[in-house]
Amino acid sequence: MSDFRAELGDIPVDDHPRIVQQRSRDHYWYSPVLKAKLDHVTAEIVVSPRSNDEVKTVLAAAYKHGVAITPRGAGTGNYGQAMPLAGGAMLNLMNMDKVLDIKSDRVRAQAGAVMEQIDNQTKAAVGGELRFHPSTYRMASIGGFIAGGSGGVGSVRWGGLRNLGSILGLKVITCEAEPRELDLEGEDILKVAHAYGTNGIIVEAEMPLTASYDWVDMVVGFDDFMEAARFGREVAAQDSLLVKEVSVYAAPIPEAYFNRHKPYLKDGQSVVLLMVAPVALAAMSLFISHHKGDLRYRSDTASAEELKRLPPVYELAWNHTTLRALKVDPTITYLQTRYPSLEHLEKMTSMLGDELPMHIEVTRQDGNVTLSGLPLLRYTTEARLDEIVALHEANGCDVFNPHRYTLEEGGMKRTDQKQLDFKRQADPTGRLNPGKMIAWENPDFDFKAGKAWLFNGLNPVGPA
Repeated sequence: MSDFRAELGDIPVDDHPRIVQQRSRDHYWYSPVLKAKLDHVTAEIVVSPRSNDEVKTVLAAAYKHGVAITPRGAGTGNYGQAMPLAGGAMLNLMNMDKVLDIKSDRVRAQAGAVMEQIDNQTKAAVGGELRFHPSTYRMASIGGFIAGGSGGVGSVRWGGLRNLGSILGLKVITCEAEPRELDLEGEDILKVAHAYGTNGIIVEAEMPLTASYDWVDMVVGFDDFMEAARFGREVAAQDSLLVKEVSVYAAPIPEAYFNRHKPYLKDGQSVVLLMVAPVALAAMSLFISHHKGDLRYRSDTASAEELKRLPPVYELAWNHTTLRALKVDPTITYLQTRYPSLEHLEKMTSMLGDELPMHIEVTRQDGNVTLSGLPLLRYTTEARLDEIVALHEANGCDVFNPHRYTLEEGGMKRTDQKQLDFKRQADPTGRLNPGKMIAWENPDFDFKAGKAWLFNGLNPVGPA
C-alpha cells in the first residue's frame, strides 16, 4: 500500500481507521443477511480525487501495484455495492461535484454532484429537473445512482435507468497501465449502468431533463389495502394526471412508521402517497372522490409551520420506508418484488399477511403500469426469508433479492455478457470492486443450485 500511496502525489488520502470504516459502508445493514456477512469489511485508505486526471493517476497506481479499488458516491445504496470486499482503497468521488453544462433538455455533471443540487441549478437555468431520483435525493450523487440504482421518484412516468434514453451519455475511466477516458452513448451506456463500478469508473454523466413543477404532496387513505392498490394503479394509468410519485402502503405501516405525518393519518387505514403537478390538482381531487378515497393531507394547503416540520412524501417512499421502519423496529427488513397483476398482489398479501407488510411503488415499464414491491419483512431466520422468496417465485412473482451483494443474484438476476466483455477491456486485472460480478470471479457458478455465492475474499476457509 505504501508504494501505491507514493504514486498519488497531493491527491487527498485519509487513513484514519474510523473515517476509513465509515467510508467503507453503505446501507447494507438493511439486510440482516448482508450485515452478518459484511460487517467486518473495510478498506485500508480512502482516496478522494478532484479531477479526471487524478482518477487516472489513482487507477494507474492501482493497476501497477495490484490494489483493489471500490468506487463510492454518497454511500446511500442498500446492497453492499460500495463496500470493499477485498480491502484496498475506497475511491471517494464526492469531490468531483460540479454541474458542467446545462441545456434546455439536458444536463451534464460530474459523478459526485448531488442530485438535489443538480436540480437546483437546472430549475434556475432552464426550468427543468431530472426525470427521476432516489428517495435519498438530498444526499445521493448522480454517479452513484447510475452505478447502483434502477429508478425512483419519477419512475411512474419515466420508467427506469435501464430504458434507452434515460441516460444520454457517460464518461468512464478504465483501470489499465495507462487509463483511458471513454465516452459512451446509446447501447454502450448499458455496459456500465448498474454495474457497481466493476467495469469502469463513471466520472461524468449526461441526463435528460423534464419540466419542473412545484409538486404537491398528497396522502389518501383507504380502509382496504386492495382498494388502495387499485386506486394507485388507476392513477398511474391516467395519461392526463401528471404525477411524479404513486406509492401504496398497507396498514399498519403508515401509523407505525410515518411518525411526523401521524396527525393526518387514521389508524387502520392503508394509504397512497402522491406527488401531483399543480395543474392536475383539481382533476386529482375529483379522481380521489370517485374512488371514495379519504384525502388526509395535501401540502399546498398546509401551513408554513407544517411544511417546515414534515418531510416531503418522497422521503417516506422507496427505501426510506424501510429506513423509517428500522428506526422503530430493528428486526424489520425488506424484499424487492414485482407483481404482474393486482391478483398476484392480492394472493401474496393473503398468503403472508402481517409477516410481509406490503409497500408498492407504482411504476411504468415499456408503456405499462407495473407494481414494483418493496414490502417490509418481519425477519426471523434466513431460512424463512428464502421460503418467502420461493413462495413469490412459485406464484409467478419476480424477486430481485436485496440480501445478495452481487450483480447477478440481486437486481440483474442474470449474467450480462456485455458488461462482462466490457470489464475484460476496461479492467483486465480485476482491480475494480472485486467480488461483485460472479461472471468474472467464477464463470462456472451454478445459480440453479440454490446456494448464495460467496466471494473468496470474504470466506476464511476457501472457495464456496
